[in-house]
Amino acid sequence: DVPIEETLEALHDVVKAGKARYIGASSMYAWQFATMLHVAEANGWTRFSTMQNYLNLLYREEEREMLPLCEAEGVGVIPWSPLARGRLTRDWDDTTERSQTDEFGKTLYAHTAEADRKVVEAVAAVAAERGVPRAQVALAWVLAKPEVSAPIVGASKPAHLDDAIAALALGLTEAEIARLEAAYVPHGVVGFA
Repeated sequence: DVPIEETLEALHDVVKAGKARYIGASSMYAWQFATMLHVAEANGWTRFSTMQNYLNLLYREEEREMLPLCEAEGVGVIPWSPLARGRLTRDWDDTTERSQTDEFGKTLYAHTAEADRKVVEAVAAVAAERGVPRAQVALAWVLAKPEVSAPIVGASKPAHLDDAIAALALGLTEAEIARLEAAYVPHGVVGFA
C-alpha cells in the first residue's frame, strides 16, 4: 500500500518534467477519488483531468456518486466497456468466444441476470424501431450523459468504429432513455480490487 501522497507527488513530478500533460484515474470509489482530488489541491499538485470508469446500461452504479463528483470537480468522464463487454449488442442467450472465456465478465451480471436480460431486450427493441444496430443505441445512451466526455470503444472490426461514429448523431428521446433504464436493478460495485 503506497501512501496516496507519494503516488500523487510522483504523478505531479511526471507532469512537471513534461513527460505528460494531464493525468487520469480509473475505477475507484468516489470517496477515494474525492480524497485524491483534495490531497492534490492541498499540496499544489497536478489534479486529475479524467476519470475512466465502468458505465453502461447494465452497470449504472457510477451515476450515484462518481458522475456527480466528476461534474462538480470539472473532471472529464471516459467510461470503459460502454457495450457491457458486448452483451448490449446481441440477444441475451447468444454467446461469443469472449463471453465463454471471459471469467471477469461472467461475474459482472450473475446476480442480476433477469433484470439485465430485460435491459438487453429494451436495447434490441429501440434499435429495431430506429433501424440501427444495438451498439449505436447503447453508445448513444452513454453519450447522452452530460458528464461523459467520450466512451472508450474497443473495436475489433471496422464496423464497430462505424457504429461508434453513428452513435454521435443518434439522439435518443427522453421516452427511449426511460425505456432503456426502466428494468435496471442495482448491482454490487465491481472492478475495484
